[in-house]
Amino acid sequence: MSQDVHGTQSWIDLGSPDLQASKAFYRGLFGWGSYTLTFDEFGDYEIFTEPSSDEGIAGVTALADDTQSPSWTCTFRVDDVDACVRTVEAAGGRLRVDPTQVDGLARIAQFADPQGAEFGVWQPVRSGGQAPIGERSAARFVELACRDGAEERFYRRVFGWSMTEADGRFATRWTVGGRLVATAVAADGDGPAAPLPQWSPYFEVADCDAATARAVELGARMRSAPADTDLGRFSVLTDPTGVRFAVITAGGSQPPRA
Repeated sequence: MSQDVHGTQSWIDLGSPDLQASKAFYRGLFGWGSYTLTFDEFGDYEIFTEPSSDEGIAGVTALADDTQSPSWTCTFRVDDVDACVRTVEAAGGRLRVDPTQVDGLARIAQFADPQGAEFGVWQPVRSGGQAPIGERSAARFVELACRDGAEERFYRRVFGWSMTEADGRFATRWTVGGRLVATAVAADGDGPAAPLPQWSPYFEVADCDAATARAVELGARMRSAPADTDLGRFSVLTDPTGVRFAVITAGGSQPPRA
């Protein structure tokens, strides 16, 4: 299935407290390249690229100040940003960044869901040919750590996702046209000190164990050791700046990212 479909995961952005450290870590782990684009709306913006090409697959920006938390922001393709704003707000979410035109590429907006997990939406303003910046992500799928099942209803309403259930880590799965888009797990911890619900990416790698070991060597912390599931072998990590992500080696019936 093409990623150019309403509700599919399309892009990820890393908000980092140390831009150079983040670039060095992800380039060292995945072999990514990077370059800088300058947008009228946002200024300089670093683009991570695939090892074998200059095709953009993720963005990274420096946090504005220390009140912001380092994290990956996951962005989803929508047909109509303005309609999405109305749906999100009616479903109990909150608009964080007003719809904005990005240099002839797209209209975007950012939200927080009812539990506070932040995400973005992307409506391209052109189609055909090679996917421009913002329409292709390095992540195989993304995962929401949330506190209860109410989020399932929110995202089904906003993106029209179908939900399936299975056993183990990936018990809750959201799909579009039968293709896996996202999973959900219970957030770590309880009470006021518990971390906010958040989205994080799963990056596909050739060897989960080797990638996990390499990430730790580069300064990451392993949150969960490599384990096998029907979707593949995965581990969950925290990068040197405190951002959560995961690596997975494909397995089971789910096809690799197109």
